Amino acid sequence: MIKQLATKLLPNTLQKTLQPYYQQVSLQKFRKKVEKKTWGESVDFLNYVVRITDGPNFYIQFKDEFVNKIYHFDAQRNDPLIIDGGSNIGMSILYFKKIYPEARIIGFEPDPKIYELLEGNVSRNGLNGVTLVNSGLSAQEGEGTFQADGSAGGYLGDGSGSITVRLEKLSTYLSEPVDFLKLNIEGEELPVLEEVVRSGKLRNVRELVLEYHSWPNVEQRMGAILSLLDREGFRYLIHDFDEETSQVTKPPFQWTDKTMWFCLVYAKNVGNTVKGTM
Repeated sequence: MIKQLATKLLPNTLQKTLQPYYQQVSLQKFRKKVEKKTWGESVDFLNYVVRITDGPNFYIQFKDEFVNKIYHFDAQRNDPLIIDGGSNIGMSILYFKKIYPEARIIGFEPDPKIYELLEGNVSRNGLNGVTLVNSGLSAQEGEGTFQADGSAGGYLGDGSGSITVRLEKLSTYLSEPVDFLKLNIEGEELPVLEEVVRSGKLRNVRELVLEYHSWPNVEQRMGAILSLLDREGFRYLIHDFDEETSQVTKPPFQWTDKTMWFCLVYAKNVGNTVKGTM
């Protein structure tokens, strides 16, 4: 109601100034609508219907991916090839298909229970050209132990309740030019990229976004990731999300031995000509 009145009464320049406020109000209404939803419940948004793991994580994915557009890229062809490492329930795949309906997408999700939600969401929303793989990405093929959390933070590692999952090398899927690579693989970013470099296939990737995870008391790998991208001819940008998604990276800074943080690294291949993406 307020926005409708403002549209009628306020100058265009002032309307643009107030747009972030309207967006924030709408987001908070949406958050309240979904925040109490639990495993397997359905959510309608835009023109989609998805079954989710939980309300809070669904809201964060919707806000980051559909509103803040953290995985947006400008494709050079109508049917870009996209590799989606860490598809979870498929929000990123829905976004890619929204902006590029003809996109060809390969999505990886190791958690078998979440994979079932992913498969259902892709099918329910009539998405064509999507290949789903019930595997995690790793530096080597085979099997590995996976610590599932039933939401968006499962990772490779031992622990109470860990399960065995299938692992695949990313390089296997990089034999042809890839327009966009998304990696949200909970700490496996560096070993996966190192394996791709050894295969000589990172040059086939035009653009990528990875989510870097820094766990407490675990080796810091951001420097190594950035050095690898630099050596391989990529220029990069770094973004630490908004305050709602990543509060700990905002000043005033306060680090403890329990601090966990994450950020996005966008990189574009400027040192190699990626054939077939024009």
